[in-house]
Amino acid sequence: MPEQQNIEWKQSWRDEYLQWVSGFANADGGAIYIGKNDNGDVVGLSNYKKLLDELPNKIRDTTGIVCQVNLLDEDGKFFIEILVDPFSSPVSYRGKFYLRSGSTNQLLNGASLEDFILKKGNLSWDEVTVPNATMDDIDLNAIESFKNSTIKTGRIPSIKESTTDDFILKNLGLIDDNGTLNRAAILLFGKEPTKYFTSAYLKIGKFGDSPTELLSQDVIESNAFELADATIEVLNNKYIVRDISYDGLQRIETPEYPFEALREALFNAIVHRSYQVTPITIRIYDDRIAIWNIGELPEQLSAEDLKKEHGSYPRNKLLANAFYKGGHIESWGRGTLKIIEECKKHGLVEPLIHEHGGGLSVTIFKDIYNEKYLSKLDLNDRQKIAIKAVKKAGHITNLEYRALFDITDRTVLRDVDELIKLSIFKKEGEGRATKYVIDISGYTL
Repeated sequence: MPEQQNIEWKQSWRDEYLQWVSGFANADGGAIYIGKNDNGDVVGLSNYKKLLDELPNKIRDTTGIVCQVNLLDEDGKFFIEILVDPFSSPVSYRGKFYLRSGSTNQLLNGASLEDFILKKGNLSWDEVTVPNATMDDIDLNAIESFKNSTIKTGRIPSIKESTTDDFILKNLGLIDDNGTLNRAAILLFGKEPTKYFTSAYLKIGKFGDSPTELLSQDVIESNAFELADATIEVLNNKYIVRDISYDGLQRIETPEYPFEALREALFNAIVHRSYQVTPITIRIYDDRIAIWNIGELPEQLSAEDLKKEHGSYPRNKLLANAFYKGGHIESWGRGTLKIIEECKKHGLVEPLIHEHGGGLSVTIFKDIYNEKYLSKLDLNDRQKIAIKAVKKAGHITNLEYRALFDITDRTVLRDVDELIKLSIFKKEGEGRATKYVIDISGYTL
């Protein structure tokens, strides 16, 4: 049996293995076996009596915790078992913190260490106070804008009777009784959030055929409460093309991407991102637009979970609370579902939501599997025409495929099976209800 999340084997003892005690204690607990090889076979210890006496004290003196240290034997070969319980408070080894992850022991530092310590204290990053920040750092117009939004939502009923900025900040948990502001206050309503958090901004880049061909870019610096609208304004004025049509004499302009989906993706990025490292980025290509924020999904969720009904686990609790009370988001984990819904209403395929680069990306496709893209694939003409037909109609059946080209069922199945293997089509339904739709997972970004 291989090593796993809660088991570690060591053939002999070295004091540096006390790091594993810290790692297990900071995770879900576990067992360290001394006198077993990498395959888990008992090789025995000649100094087991000495270790049995020394290890409990070494563990206590270097990590501050007490563990069970047991002597076991198998076929006359003695080995030692160290049982480590999980601890609610952080456990260090010589001032450093470790965390068991899979079968590895990770040294925590920088942003990962801060996140870990906050999590152990049941705090979110945005709840930490900023001692040197004052009300002079707060944009009072932004608070007034928030107040007007909240009056419309009715989510702070008492806000109509109070006009003080202090009341709003306290209601949102952004200022303590001593008048000290926290990180959320600066991010939400700060005049210059980047003064305190250098990555609290957003970058837009327009790219050519490759990620290295940058054609133009914009940087948007704003408080979190106004960042989404400021970004939508730049996208609308500079980057988003509108299709022009007429209904009689009435001119109709339809943006290539649904603004409601973009706005929702931005709200999600602002609320759930990690603010210690890098800004939110928007990458625009001819066929797609991708919004990415640093910060992995919480352990309760996967990218697939975001496509169905799921709970809400905000990384930044105070930001999420303010956005909810201001009417920008719901507290039901419906953000990604709304993005998918708005894309479908706009006639676009389901967006691609996936984790990469230590963060989460939402990619909305304008023209997936276009002529230029299909020309690079080893497909026959029928398959290329069928892909275009599915893009237009939303799906295709075996009967429709056969009628489109006047071919046999065997040929239809061969064509479709190849498209499914390439993850260009995916099957929905069974029997006569079977249909094939576009599968975005086969699209190479």
